[in-house]
Amino acid sequence: MPGHLIRRAHQISGAIFAAHLAGFDLTSVQYAAMEAIAAQPGIDATRLSDLIAFDKATLGGVLDRLEAKGLIARQPSSQDRRVKSVALTGAGKALLDSVGPRVVAAQVEMMRPLSEAEQAQFITLLKKFVGRVSPED
Repeated sequence: MPGHLIRRAHQISGAIFAAHLAGFDLTSVQYAAMEAIAAQPGIDATRLSDLIAFDKATLGGVLDRLEAKGLIARQPSSQDRRVKSVALTGAGKALLDSVGPRVVAAQVEMMRPLSEAEQAQFITLLKKFVGRVSPED
């Protein structure tokens, strides 16, 4: 059944990510949020939740934890003081730099059972499955 296989794939990818980043106290969602913030400094939580496909209410807790660790800073937006913009701190940038090679290694390990052609096909199919296929991909 596809649902079971998708759940197993998620479990396996999560375990591989956790093993490669052991000791860094960083979840895959926190990493995704930090990568998106690094790419778009000053992004607000609503846009961030859309970008990483994570619900806004739960993302608030993720951002709270990242802020408590000193990895991000939130401040009122210059356009709308009711909205908080998010940016990485120096510590956040340093952490991303240090875990980057480990994240790449985790991705390589996840894809190891597949040939290069199968990997490309798998990524294409996953993008189609989640509705993210575009001409640029």
